[in-house]
Amino acid sequence: MDKNKILVVEDEVHVRELMSRFLQSRRYEVLAAGTCAEAERLCQSGRPDLGVLDYCLPDGNALRLIPKLKSIDPSIPVIVLTGYGSIDLAVKAVRLGADHFLTKPTELETLSLVIQRSLENQRNRQKQLAENSRMRRDAMDPFLGKSTAIRKLSEWTKKVAFTDSPVLIQGETGTGKGVLARWLHYHGPRAPEPFVDLNCSSFSRDLVESELFGYQCGAFTGAVHSKSGLLEIAHKGTVFLDEIGDLDLQIQPKLLKVLEDKQFRRLGDVCERRVDIHLLAATHQSVVQLVQEKRFRDDLYFRISAIPLTVPPLRERVEDIPTIAECLLDRLAVDLGGDAIQLTPGAMRAFLSYSWPGNIRELRNILERALLLSGSRVLGENDLHFDPHVDLAVRGNGIKTLEEMKRQHIEEVLSLQGWHITTAAQKLGIPRSSLYQQIKHYGIHRAGRLP
Repeated sequence: MDKNKILVVEDEVHVRELMSRFLQSRRYEVLAAGTCAEAERLCQSGRPDLGVLDYCLPDGNALRLIPKLKSIDPSIPVIVLTGYGSIDLAVKAVRLGADHFLTKPTELETLSLVIQRSLENQRNRQKQLAENSRMRRDAMDPFLGKSTAIRKLSEWTKKVAFTDSPVLIQGETGTGKGVLARWLHYHGPRAPEPFVDLNCSSFSRDLVESELFGYQCGAFTGAVHSKSGLLEIAHKGTVFLDEIGDLDLQIQPKLLKVLEDKQFRRLGDVCERRVDIHLLAATHQSVVQLVQEKRFRDDLYFRISAIPLTVPPLRERVEDIPTIAECLLDRLAVDLGGDAIQLTPGAMRAFLSYSWPGNIRELRNILERALLLSGSRVLGENDLHFDPHVDLAVRGNGIKTLEEMKRQHIEEVLSLQGWHITTAAQKLGIPRSSLYQQIKHYGIHRAGRLP
């Protein structure tokens, strides 16, 4: 992540250079300006974390400059320096958004301390906002269960949690791609910073573009005020683009520019703005197929798929269903009030024999519907109402039992590993002795050999 940027606005060249060198020695990146106009331009393009403003400038003063800087970035802390210190002037500056008002001559060490405290206060405010948002969110553990598939996903995800490279999360609808994206953000180095998300399939091209990049006043009919986009709001944090496969082809090169150059333009603006974000993207579609069909740019695909993660569908982790169902029931009990909710053995058998085309989202919907309609805290098989559009044969005679699926999975792993017991046991996540027991229990035999 980048160093903190300090905008220094001072018309006297030697003072400006002295402050800049001092702050650079304190490991800050400095953007130096000598006028209000230059300060506005640097604030728009450079995205400073804090501004140090001299009160008197050739084309205005700090009281006029503060509102302009705040209109560009409302969260930027501002320190005003002046040789004309007065209580009245200090009150006006604070009312306009200044965090501190210091009189000249100012000791550089004092200025450094005030800058440090201002940045810490800003960071604490952002942390509190992020924490409040996290507490309100339904933050389900994306790695519930002990299946091989989910343990493999957990292992890979935890390895890449601290990277800044884009992550592409793939998986069927309802598998929990958004839950995984939030886990990545809140367990990574950007956790204290904003997390913003946008579903690319929920808006028209124009709306997605304005939501993502923002716009200037007058950019189009109805744009009576300038608006920051999600990229600006997420500065130093994470942007999650759900269903990125539906992102319009005309917007894709603009997103690529953000990833390559960390720059973008608001709609109707001529100024380049810098932004530091971590991109997480998700889709239920095959992006490779979209590229082949010329519906997705190959250069953007290669950029966003630096780290690919795939969330397995529920039918490939049947053994995790009891754990997931129990977790969802606990949450429903809290949401709806009352005692704990239980499933009868018959209800659990029905769950294990269902194909779950809607995955975890469908599981939660069925549980919630059953709870509301039955009025009971113990849910039986007759309380469950599955999707009528799903082929009944899938839930009936045509579906394999859990035991049959476990046997098939063990056979497949053994075959893929050439019946090397040690390697196969490692892939299955069980001891060799347990694998031998399973082979005997299910009567599994190597192809081409007599039992």
